[in-house]
Parts: sequence; C-alpha cells; structure tokens
Amino acid sequence: MRRADRLFQLVQLVRGRRLTTAGFLAARLEVSERTIYRDIADLQQQGVPMQGEAGVGYRLGAGFDLPPLMFTQAEASALLASVRVAQAWLDPAMAGDAQAAWGKIFSVLPGAARAATDSLPLHAPVLAPDTALQHHLKLLREAVQARCKLRILYRDLAGQSSERVVWPLGCFYWGAVWTLGAWCEARQDFRVFRLDRLQSAQLLEQRFGPESGRTLADFLRSVKAR
Repeated sequence: MRRADRLFQLVQLVRGRRLTTAGFLAARLEVSERTIYRDIADLQQQGVPMQGEAGVGYRLGAGFDLPPLMFTQAEASALLASVRVAQAWLDPAMAGDAQAAWGKIFSVLPGAARAATDSLPLHAPVLAPDTALQHHLKLLREAVQARCKLRILYRDLAGQSSERVVWPLGCFYWGAVWTLGAWCEARQDFRVFRLDRLQSAQLLEQRFGPESGRTLADFLRSVKAR
C-alpha cells in the first residue's frame, strides 16, 4: 500500500470512531505501531487535527472533514452482497431502507462499477417469508432502541407456554434463527428467546434504563462465560 493511501485510510478509520488506539490502527493497516505514531505525527504537521497521545488513543478534532468517498468496484460489490443477504433476513421496513440506501450508492458509481455490481452472481432469495417472525423482529428492534419493556408469550422447547415481562437488549441472528437477548423480570436473570417460538409480543409503556448488571454488555459477558 502506498504511504499516501495509508494516511488517507488512517484518517478514515479515526474519524469513524470515538477513540482509536494505535494498536487498532496498526492491525487494520498491517503496519507496526511505530509506523502509526510516525504517520500521525506527519498528519499533525500537515494540519490534520489529530488529537490524542500514544498509549491512550486518537480522534479527529471538530470541524475536520474530507470530500465524499468513491467506492471501489470490490467495495461496491461487497455492499451489494451485504444488502441482498440482509434483505432476506430483515423485517420489510429495514430491508426497504437497506435497498433505498443501496440505490443512492448505485446512482453515483462509475459506469464500470455499476455494470460489475449489477451482474454480481450472489443472491439470497426467500421463497416463503415468515411474516410473523418479520413482524416480531420489527417490534423487538424498535423496543430495543426505545428501551421499552415487552410482555411476551413464549413457547419453550418442551412446548410449554409462559408469559414474561422482559427488557429487550438486542436481536441476534445465528445463521438459522433470530433470537432476542433480554433481562427477564420473572427469572431475574438474562434469557435468550428464539423468535420462531414467540407466540405474541406487546410493547409496554414502561421503559428501562442502563441498570448495572442488566445491560447489553453484561448480557454479552454472561453469554461468553457460559
């Protein structure tokens, strides 16, 4: 990679995150941390407001921006592949947003890149969409974003149904099924619910805050520990 290209990518990586360490940059750009420190010093000398210090992290100062980026043919193809796969497994509303976003990108691609991506031989057709699951997925992701509690009726592996009030923390796709990670008030613990076993879900007016021990980060730690 040319040094000019590396400096440009370094700026892109830093501006896309709140705080970026030299170790992260070195791994992404496949160079040493010493090289990263030297590159950052050079950018600062050129007037790029790169703030931070070694051992802590870096960020871009307010007001700094770069001209709009143009995607390479490979990047455009990767984005189209991601949109096609996502459309197969998202709820219709978000799938539509993904398609609309791709349309904006496609409209500004150079002719050769447009032709290459338009003929991309990668598809993810859905022959029989599960409308109930799609409806639940939309409701659950909206509940997660709004931090609203849910009342759900859930059928377990043995076929037994139970009603729960849960704090929805995140929706996870495992390649075959969608699940909801949540804090269950009845069990006073984290639980994972498969969306294909969800019989009903009702959005409640009650909201929940980031209570210690019941956050998404806590949930992920508990999953990792198991």
